[in-house]
Amino acid sequence: MKPVSFLRALAIAACVLSAVPALAAQAPPAAGITEARAAIRDGRFEDALGILRPLAGAARGNARFLLGMAAVGAAEAPGIDEDSRDALLDEAIAAFRAMLVADPGLVRVRLELARAFFLKGEDGLARRHFERVLAGKPPSGVALNVNRFLNIIRARKRWSVRVGAAIAPDSNISAQTREGTILIDTPFGRLPFTYQGDDPKSGIGIAAWAGGEYQYPLSPRWRLRAGGDIHRREYRGSRFDRMTLSGHLGPRWLIGRASEASVLASARQSWLADEEDWRDLGLRAEGHHRLNRRTTAFLNASRHERRYEGRSWLHGPLTDISAGIGWVASPTMRIDAGLGWGRQRTERKRERNSYRSARLGATFLLPGGFTVGGTGTLRWADYKGNWAPFVLGGGSRRDLIRSIRLNVHNRAFTVGGFSPQVSLVQEERTSNAQLHGYDRLSGELRFVRLF
Repeated sequence: MKPVSFLRALAIAACVLSAVPALAAQAPPAAGITEARAAIRDGRFEDALGILRPLAGAARGNARFLLGMAAVGAAEAPGIDEDSRDALLDEAIAAFRAMLVADPGLVRVRLELARAFFLKGEDGLARRHFERVLAGKPPSGVALNVNRFLNIIRARKRWSVRVGAAIAPDSNISAQTREGTILIDTPFGRLPFTYQGDDPKSGIGIAAWAGGEYQYPLSPRWRLRAGGDIHRREYRGSRFDRMTLSGHLGPRWLIGRASEASVLASARQSWLADEEDWRDLGLRAEGHHRLNRRTTAFLNASRHERRYEGRSWLHGPLTDISAGIGWVASPTMRIDAGLGWGRQRTERKRERNSYRSARLGATFLLPGGFTVGGTGTLRWADYKGNWAPFVLGGGSRRDLIRSIRLNVHNRAFTVGGFSPQVSLVQEERTSNAQLHGYDRLSGELRFVRLF
């Protein structure tokens, strides 16, 4: 991949470090810093690396930053082989990351980290850091270059791959009620009956997932997307084991510099306890639009025809629509919000339902490498038909599901390239239908890697 002209201009401008007081304040200049800065300014990046590598081990801010800049400059040298280039970019990434672990508010360092990821072809990570740079309100010239990077990333996207695994304890695997009696209207009045159903089951599960997508260029503005995902979760025994397989195919349209849309044929298959449970076939549409430097809006819609194995009364179409906004409030804080609506039209009237949902979440980058975040979700579900005897006196069923998710991980810690993340989820469903409310507390120790 050959660098574009504005990359070189940005690299040269980056060498004027005296204009970055946040870096200079971290430590007084060490011996050799001035010489290394001059070598970088003159394009003698290998000389600069020879000076800086011993100094960077002392964890001096200026030395680490200059080391990263020299490594990026050396990686862009004409004729360098791919392995050496990647090794230099990895060295630069490690230097910039170490600085951001200590202080995630260093916008200038984040800019150079994003540029190193861009040159290495890790566009997902580059995009995230470039968006946080824009939230730092950089000078107009820097913002213009960052937007050029983002446009190139959007246009050149080809492969994306994700894999992960998790240890997943759950206090109520089957989402069963804890109620022990049910009231039923009889000719003799409203009488209590003992509920003989299963008790809530707890357990520790193992989850694993993988997915990927390739985008084939059809023209400057059109791509053909093809991809799939697989997810499996297992508990002791097989009763609650679940596996889902999905695939999609369709065009992606780059409408302008800030907008894009996709229409995808979609197929999904789910197994429960290693037996076929349901399958979907339909379409989904996705749209994204950058409202400004820091805010992105999305709109997704899908319609699938679902078929259940052995439960024909649940056959019918599913419709889902969701919209939301992602706002990078600052280089260290992101806010996400969304609304949703959906409907399932089953053959049996009583099982037909519609839902509305609202979601609000935030993520914070903290000193010491920690990232913490949380999301709160409300979901209202309305069922048609008569739900007697569960609804006393007859009538429709109404549910409210409340869930809170908390996440924490440390950006400085990886295991074989995988980043561990701890999640805790508290979920509660209240319902006017007896025996249909539940509560559960679950968690995950996730190991995730993005490519």
